[in-house]
Amino acid sequence: MADNTHERKEEQPDPPKPWRTEGLENSDTDVEGGGPRWPNWKRILLWSVVFYFGSFLVFSFLDSANAPVAVSYTEFQAQVQAENVERIYARGDSIEGTLRDAAAHPDSDDDYTSFTTERPTFATDDLLTALADGDAVVSATPVTDQRGTPLNLLLSFLPWILLIAFYVWMFRRMRKAGGAGGLFGGDKKKIKPVEKPRVDFDDVAGIDEVEDQVKEVVDFLANPEKYKKLGAKPPKGVLLTGAPGTGKTLLARATAGEADVPFFSASASEFIEMIVGVGAQRVRELFEEARKVAPSIIFIDEIDTIGRSRSSGRVVGGNDEREQTLNQILTEMDGFDGSEGVVVMAATNRADVLDPALTRPGRFDRQITVHAPDREGRESILEVHARGVAIGPDVDLGAIAAMTPGMTGAELANLVNEGAILAAKNEADHVTQRDLVMSLETVRLGVARNVVIPEEERRRTAYHEAGHALLGMLQPGADPVRTISIIPRGHALGVTVSTPDEDRYGYDEHYLRGRIIGALGGWAAEEAELGFTTTGVDNDLEQATNIARRMVGRWGMSEKVGAMTVLSDEGDPRTLGIAERTLADVDDEARRIIRECQVEAKQLLVEHRDKMDSIVEALMAHETLDEAQAYAAAGIPRPTQP
Repeated sequence: MADNTHERKEEQPDPPKPWRTEGLENSDTDVEGGGPRWPNWKRILLWSVVFYFGSFLVFSFLDSANAPVAVSYTEFQAQVQAENVERIYARGDSIEGTLRDAAAHPDSDDDYTSFTTERPTFATDDLLTALADGDAVVSATPVTDQRGTPLNLLLSFLPWILLIAFYVWMFRRMRKAGGAGGLFGGDKKKIKPVEKPRVDFDDVAGIDEVEDQVKEVVDFLANPEKYKKLGAKPPKGVLLTGAPGTGKTLLARATAGEADVPFFSASASEFIEMIVGVGAQRVRELFEEARKVAPSIIFIDEIDTIGRSRSSGRVVGGNDEREQTLNQILTEMDGFDGSEGVVVMAATNRADVLDPALTRPGRFDRQITVHAPDREGRESILEVHARGVAIGPDVDLGAIAAMTPGMTGAELANLVNEGAILAAKNEADHVTQRDLVMSLETVRLGVARNVVIPEEERRRTAYHEAGHALLGMLQPGADPVRTISIIPRGHALGVTVSTPDEDRYGYDEHYLRGRIIGALGGWAAEEAELGFTTTGVDNDLEQATNIARRMVGRWGMSEKVGAMTVLSDEGDPRTLGIAERTLADVDDEARRIIRECQVEAKQLLVEHRDKMDSIVEALMAHETLDEAQAYAAAGIPRPTQP
């Protein structure tokens, strides 16, 4: 599966959003939820302080520009005697006034017309008579205009006005988003134009049978009248299950792209917040906006995050926010009557833990399992991901597909990308087959470590890996050996890779015993060569133990235990009512199977010691052997493909 997407670079990234959208052609519809959008308090406080003090300085400057000049009472009397005083305002002993003609200030070189002075309390002059003789106007009104009462009130109450305005803004925000949702993530924002290129079924490969099942959803969204005419109701929900990386999200996007309808996608965990009720609020908003632009598709990824069974003992005490969110999804899906044109798609890799109310008919009507692709599917997927890569003429994607059984679409995409990175690192013009094979080794085996290994340790590792490889070659029906290496990768000093020619979907007891014998090859080789084992058998014994226990406890391959499931992925089998005696029988039978395989593994290596020595010498010389080199070194013909 390919996902041709790109990210839009912004100077400041948007805050997290509870969901994302594709396919909306305009930006005038309020359809996309936003995450917490708290205002920038530092900026608001800074501008409030700047505005307040700016206003204060401006009005103070205006007042100072019109302020009268302070003069002595002697200077004032001289102007009165000269009959140059035009008007005065007196309050107690304070006198303020203006002159008819500008006069020189006795203490400076500046002239003045407006003045203020203080009359001494001991003065005995008849000031009013002198002013009247000079035709001066005496009044109780200020000579200069003072700042008005409304402006004084405004400046006095400006901080309170700003505080009240903030509370009004906060109240409206809460009312718009529905209570606490407005404070903790319930805000909405205008949808922006589509940022991701839309995908369709041409971008999906390797899961043809799944495409056929979702094409009915596409047909309904594109031609709803055809179904309404016959009274048929479309599926309300489609549940996609499968392992991670199989392309569930891409398939949902392709469904919306093929039908050319808006696509709303969100991860279930994005609905959950610390505040109870926020998740349910976000679900309501999401379904409401999807209805506005119907027909449309809502996609919820990892729905098991909120959709776990409410009666499960795994959720001790419950989780109010998770359950409220789940209940809201159930309520919204019940509200569909088939005419809205909204289809809900969800994805999970744990369908077994979902609440039965979520998977019943009328909600998620269809459950589609998305498996890892087969060989032909892997080749198709590689072709899709190779579209934008400079592939060399020697590249055989069919051969790469044959070497990658069990790999998902995401892993194949990573494989192609690693090959391109390797080619670019080598400054090549195109990606070669060797680049892809080496990238497969890196993905599967790990990155090679540049460490110096003593010669004795290298030979011991060579015997260990030769034991694995030789037993894989000698076991009838075993997977062919693809690569043997004694180059340290990851935590391992050496690696042996065996994969089938064709995909396997079921395993019999004979094949599983062969797997255990192959896993014990390193242990048997060390016993045969050294007479003792090392810590290098740790992972081998773990694999052998897991296979043997599953054979007995899950697949009924033991007469003593019988055909019953004893071991489960759900935790301690004792909680399922399994008796201690039965568990002890499982351990005894698993130990018996491993002991029998140990004897057979050691016997085979002793009988074919010369072949093992030959593989060891080839590994010491070349460090890594491919499939042809490995079989040639052992002198064993490569098994033919069926």
